[in-house]
Amino acid sequence: MALSLRLLGPDDVEALQGLLESVPSYAERITGYPPGPSDGLSALISVPDGFDPSGKHGLGLWDGGELVAFTDVLVGYPDPAVAFVGLLVVRGGAHRRGLGRRMHDAVVDLARSASTVTRLRLGIVATNAAVAEPFWRALGYEPTGETKPYRYDHLRSTVALWERRC
Repeated sequence: MALSLRLLGPDDVEALQGLLESVPSYAERITGYPPGPSDGLSALISVPDGFDPSGKHGLGLWDGGELVAFTDVLVGYPDPAVAFVGLLVVRGGAHRRGLGRRMHDAVVDLARSASTVTRLRLGIVATNAAVAEPFWRALGYEPTGETKPYRYDHLRSTVALWERRC
């Protein structure tokens, strides 16, 4: 497997959409719905209110012409000392091959290249916790004790914030 890592751009929306559609159970756990037709574009361009889009980095891991993993990182969110991992997803059928860990290594490298970042942070939606927590714990993340309400249409849950040092 010859893997390559690069930033995604507008020409990659279709590949990202296909990746997200390959794991419909993820979308169902965090939204209550299967992936929507614009989820790829949304994952590539959406940022929190007030955040400078230049701090958003969408990294893709490719196996030849197939996008096999994606991560979305906000460098400097919610403050300059933090890089926030908004999403890390591996193509359906490609789990347990180290692709998630490889993507996380790229996140760490990106965060370390930003002189102000000392911590990595992410949120785990309670309806996805059984799947997500073991992965993030294995990478050294720990819950901060902070939780916030989470709502997506009719789905109501909470999101727990987790962190680790870079």
